[in-house]
Amino acid sequence: MNGRNKPTKIAQPRTRDAERTQRQILSAAKREFARKGLGGARVDDIAKAAKANKRMIYHYFGSKEELFKRIVVDAYVNLRTAEQKLNLEHLPPEEALESLVRFTWKYYLRNPEFLNLVNNENLHRARHLKRSEAINVVSRKFVDMVGRILRRGEDSGVFRSGIDPVQLNITIAAIGYYYLTNRFTGSIIFERDLMEPDALQQRLEFNIDTILRLVKAHP
Repeated sequence: MNGRNKPTKIAQPRTRDAERTQRQILSAAKREFARKGLGGARVDDIAKAAKANKRMIYHYFGSKEELFKRIVVDAYVNLRTAEQKLNLEHLPPEEALESLVRFTWKYYLRNPEFLNLVNNENLHRARHLKRSEAINVVSRKFVDMVGRILRRGEDSGVFRSGIDPVQLNITIAAIGYYYLTNRFTGSIIFERDLMEPDALQQRLEFNIDTILRLVKAHP
């Protein structure tokens, strides 16, 4: 048989193994950084949890610092990507805004690691996010989306004019973020279990009511 006619071997299994290893490392690193922060997390522990060789972490990500940056950036990108999939621009303005508030609250509840990562990145003065172009791209898309919802509401007479979409987004994030990041101290101070199902539902309804009252046009 002519050797020149031999089929070329495709290294798909090796590629799949590399991708799987990276996913395992990222998953383990996310848990470790969320629990212990950048300073407290150890590469040895991440490698052990990921069932990966420690050298592979440095091979794929360069350093613990760069791995943390990847985790934080991915956390924000994943949130913004999920928000874009809500298709809010196909909903009436008031319904769209309510859906966004509801989504934000439930996302925080289902992804507590996100809140911990945000807290830790703020301790580092966002130095990792500053070096990410992806954050700027997805954030601008989100602000533009909220801005279009507000303009539609204003044009239809449902929302008042002059609302800054950035300020509104900060408020939507804050009323959920503060409640959940202060749930332990808050439960003591206010003498109620803030994480009890009825309390969580009441908080969601309060958040929705607060945001809609903020943006609605007054008769």
